[in-house]
Amino acid sequence: MSIKIIKKGLSDRIEDLGRYGYQDLGIQPSGPMDFLSAQLANAILDNDLNNPVFELHFPASIFEFEQSMWICISGANFVPVINEKSVALNTPILVHPKDQLSCLQPLEGRTAYIAFKGKLDSNHAWLNSYCSFQTTLNKEDHFTISSDPIVAISLNPFKEHLIQQVQTSLFNEHEIRFIPGPAWNDLDAESIQLLMQAHFSIDAKSNRMGFLLEGPTIQLSEPKQYLSSAVTRGTLQLLPNGSIIILLADHQTIGGYANLGQIILVDLPRLAQFNNHSHFKLSITNVQTAHQLYRAKQSWFKH
Repeated sequence: MSIKIIKKGLSDRIEDLGRYGYQDLGIQPSGPMDFLSAQLANAILDNDLNNPVFELHFPASIFEFEQSMWICISGANFVPVINEKSVALNTPILVHPKDQLSCLQPLEGRTAYIAFKGKLDSNHAWLNSYCSFQTTLNKEDHFTISSDPIVAISLNPFKEHLIQQVQTSLFNEHEIRFIPGPAWNDLDAESIQLLMQAHFSIDAKSNRMGFLLEGPTIQLSEPKQYLSSAVTRGTLQLLPNGSIIILLADHQTIGGYANLGQIILVDLPRLAQFNNHSHFKLSITNVQTAHQLYRAKQSWFKH
């Protein structure tokens, strides 16, 4: 046994980059809310980018380590401490037996990630993924990590530049970009104008399934029924009451609400770090731009 949960957090879980290929069976991909921070923590430890990580939501779990290992904490700043001493984000940290990791308060962001150097016990995997949909970390849970002999891990210029790129991408006030969807032209003219000009915020009822937006009421030009169709992470759905929900990591695989558009993939990690009542604006982009931006960001992780 290598890591033990000694206090349960709000909604912490294990995630890798997702369980894809089973949507036709109604099984959602899941994965981290902020995949950039999860990848960053793994990259700092020289791991495969798809290595499983712990995703933390404040108040977070308290972890006790039962063997020495390297870890890295990325994403939101929850003021992490080990044995009540502050530790830095986005840096390799060597922990020792009986060390305890906890988080004191949420200063910036919504979701944090802990990566670890080593291989997680495959008993936690299902359908080729460690994603734990609807299964959170609980008190007394144990996780076995098999690792190679401890070898020093340090930051280098490549990693330092990567950290700067990811942090700048995540924490800024840029607009959230989307590609108009099949129901976009069914909106009335006033609603289109509101969508492009109004500020939206994250409702407190939001979770990993989706962010419910607070903002102006959006309406179709006339009542219309839609056939259920495939949806994915980032889909903008118009609810019957005129509110918008953005589907996220634990979204359903099909939906029958009006599909107004798709948040582009590179903006989803930034959206995932918005706290409740954070304000932002939406703007339109296109598929070509979305592809170019995604390729550019993934190139950050290549030497």
